[in-house]
Amino acid sequence: MASWNDVEHHAPDLAAFVRSRIEVHGLALLATLRADGWPRLSGIEPFFGDGELWLGMMPGSRKAADLRRDPRLALHNATVDKAVTGGDVKITGNAVEVTDPADHDRARRILEERTGEAPPPGPMTLFAVDVLELAAIRPVVDHLEIQSWRPGEAVRTVDRY
Repeated sequence: MASWNDVEHHAPDLAAFVRSRIEVHGLALLATLRADGWPRLSGIEPFFGDGELWLGMMPGSRKAADLRRDPRLALHNATVDKAVTGGDVKITGNAVEVTDPADHDRARRILEERTGEAPPPGPMTLFAVDVLELAAIRPVVDHLEIQSWRPGEAVRTVDRY
């Protein structure tokens, strides 16, 4: 697993593309596993800062309960174009709950810098993502370029015609 900082260090171009596709709308789909083993898809507003990929959610949310029980997750950028003109990205990894009040303050500061608004006061459930894999699909003239990366490996590129 790798922190977002590690991802940016070892796969900078792919990390920049993945981040740009998530930040273009600020929305993503989060896949978690429910207690009964079935998948759950939830909308989420992930954010990047201080070398981390953060997932903030309301206390008591079902997705938070899922991640506490089983930290495995998949995150997919919000797709608004069925032709995938801008590309699609996926992040697979584990959620690590962040409980240190100083880290919560840091995350609130990052959110305020990004949005121009202070997050609502009160408790927040916060996770950082340990990245297992990045994947990106981009249309290139007459084919799709698929890139992937895992910690300890080089970025792989496959062209699909």
